[in-house]
Parts: sequence; C-alpha cells; structure tokens
Amino acid sequence: MRVLVVERDPTVRHPLLGQGLALGTPRSPSILGGVVPLFQYSRASTVLSAGGIRQQFSLPENIRMSRFSASFLRNIDEHLGVPNEPPVDIQFQPSGYLFLASPQDADGLEAAVKVQREEGVQVTLLSPTQLKEKFPWIDTEDVAVASYGLEDEGWFDPWTLLTSLRRKAMSLGVLSCTGEVRGFVTSAEDTMPPQGPDLLSARIKRVHVYMQDSLEYQPVTCAIVVNAAGAWAGALLEAAGLPKALLQPPLPIQPRKRYIFCWHCHDGPGLSCPFLVDTSGAYCRREGIAGNYLGGMSPPEEEEPDPSDLSVDHDYFQEQIWPRLARRIPAFSSLRPGSSWAGYYDHNSFDRNGVVGPHPRLDNLLVAAGFSGHGLQHGLAAGRAVAELVLKGRYETLDLSRLGWGRLVRGEPLVEGGVV
Repeated sequence: MRVLVVERDPTVRHPLLGQGLALGTPRSPSILGGVVPLFQYSRASTVLSAGGIRQQFSLPENIRMSRFSASFLRNIDEHLGVPNEPPVDIQFQPSGYLFLASPQDADGLEAAVKVQREEGVQVTLLSPTQLKEKFPWIDTEDVAVASYGLEDEGWFDPWTLLTSLRRKAMSLGVLSCTGEVRGFVTSAEDTMPPQGPDLLSARIKRVHVYMQDSLEYQPVTCAIVVNAAGAWAGALLEAAGLPKALLQPPLPIQPRKRYIFCWHCHDGPGLSCPFLVDTSGAYCRREGIAGNYLGGMSPPEEEEPDPSDLSVDHDYFQEQIWPRLARRIPAFSSLRPGSSWAGYYDHNSFDRNGVVGPHPRLDNLLVAAGFSGHGLQHGLAAGRAVAELVLKGRYETLDLSRLGWGRLVRGEPLVEGGVV
C-alpha cells in the first residue's frame, strides 16, 4: 500500500508533521511513505517559528498532544537516533511559559489552568504580588493573575528536530521526492455522468506531482493521501480533479504571516526570562545567555499583513510590539534591534484548531493541518495519530476524534483559547 504524504511546500506548517507521519508509517513493510516538498526546508515554517513547547492550552486534546511531544523530546535519541550517526541534540532550554491575564481575561485563564491540572500538567497560578516577587523586572499593572508552567515547557532548535526526523524516516525506507501536487484523479471520473450531482463519495486514484522548473508532471498512484500542506491545506483541496460537490464544507485553512524580531538588551531580565505572553498578546523569550531576546505578536484580524511573501514590516516592531513589551518590562525601553524574519501560521478560521482525520466524502484522504501556530508542538502527536489511522484504522495513543471533520460539518467550533 502506498501512502502519499503531501506537504506541498515547506513554507507550510508543517513539514515536521509530514515527517512525523512518515516516521510512523514505514514500520510496516507494506507501507511506502512519500513526502512531497517543493522548496528547501530552510524556508519551512517549522524552522521559522519561535521554537517553543508548552502544556498551557485550554482543550484537553491540545494538552495531551503537548504532553506526548514533551515525552518524545525528552527521549528523543531513543526515537530518532540512527546507528553510526551522532546523537540527536535539539538544544532544549527548559523554561516555563508565563501567561499574564487582565481582569477581563482572568476567569478564562483560571478555567484553562483547571483543565491543565486535570490533565496532569504542573502549572501554578500567581497573584500580582507573587508575580512581582518571582519576576521583579515585570511591571504588574493591569495584571489580575498569571499562570506559570513548572515542567515540560521551554524552547529548542526546530531545525535540528526537523532534520533528525527526516534522517530517521529516510533510514527506515521513506522515499522523498521534490515536487508540487497540483491535480488529482478520482474514482468520480468513472461515474456517468462524471462528478454528477448525486455523487456521494469518491476515492483518490492518482495525484499529479509537478517537478521543479518543469511543465511535466508525474502521476503517482496511491492507496491513501495525507494532506499535511499546512497553510496551503485548504488551497490544495481546490486543485484540479477533486469533485467540487464533495468538498463541502471547505477546509477553512489559510496562510497568515507572522513576524519574529530579535533584539539585544544589556540590562534585560537575563536568565530569569521565561517565555512571556503579555496581556496584549505580545510575547518574548530570551535567546541564549548574552542579553539577546526574540518576540512577536499576532495582529488584529483587520490588520493581517499580506501573506503573498515573507517580507518583514519593521515598523510593526517599532510601533506595535516594542511599546507593549517596554511597558511590561521597563528594561526593554532601551534596546538594540537585531535580525528578523517571517513565517506562516496555518490559520484555521473556523476555530483556530487543528483538523485531523479522514475526509467525510473522499474516502482515502486524511488531513492533518490548521494548528494555527502550535503545529511545532503538536506535529509529532498528530503525525503519530494519523499514522495509527493509516495502519490500524483507529486512534490508539491519543484520541483526536473531536478534532476531525465532524465539527466542520456540524458547524460546531471547538475553540482553543491558548493561541498566541
């Protein structure tokens, strides 16, 4: 059985998810895992992220995926080590996430912490006084309560994780090709009339993979197709050959451009700086031990930047992010801006949550996309979950049924409150 994992473009979020799925599938000798990226992994959103992992989410499924990923990373060389190759070192920096809540958001933060504790997460709530005692460099004005993770949180090198996953998958027999999926051939072509209005379901028989710098395509037959195209997962399902009547509801995933800025502050918080998420939505963390920091902020819906390229709007840091962080951390009033870059969120406009599982009407299509900024943290778990669907037809490690297409069909959002 041939399983085609379509990443389509490593600016998606995430090639990590596709590689995680490919890592799970070749353990059966009847499985051929094919990963189809278009450009270089150096442009992947996986490696253009802030590299964080946290347990502080509001939905049990997301918390469980984070706990799975934390366990995987803690024992990473057992999972990704390759004989006669150096051990895997993702340079993990343990540090809690610190979420600050204003008075109007305090109840929501406390409710999320209650769910987290029920799931076994080690997290503490801090009053403004306790917050000031632990982090004296913070201005606690307008902070009603804060939550601080005590274990299994921090940040790491995403590039090392991605390349280690790829190296391991290749060592297990995964075949990787470079190209772009632009078209499909389905069993609907066999009906009379083709793709008629009474069509209830269909199967994908082949995909058309276009080679780089070529007008030619290679038809690839497959038993199962996995759409792990991240920010372009929705657009991929609009490709030629898929019956339009079967694509309702559409997959509500689009690219959203996000900036990350770096700066140096000699008198900043130093080693005591956690991954801080301000009441305003701005975030920052230290980068190394030499007074360097990085951070960013998601804009309001009406101010979303043009996602057609990865250019950086430096005024966004000067006018939006810096004033907010300097108000929260007065030492940041004086800093020296450094490098910056942009990457993509695979934004699920329906409820900002991942969509994982089989398509309701395309019988051999599975989807794993739409994680809205937390794909680096959840890609490993989602990859395992989809691999189990491929191999065994059911979830075993984590039950992600609620993240399936059913909620899109029913119009019932499963909202995650912890999107940064």
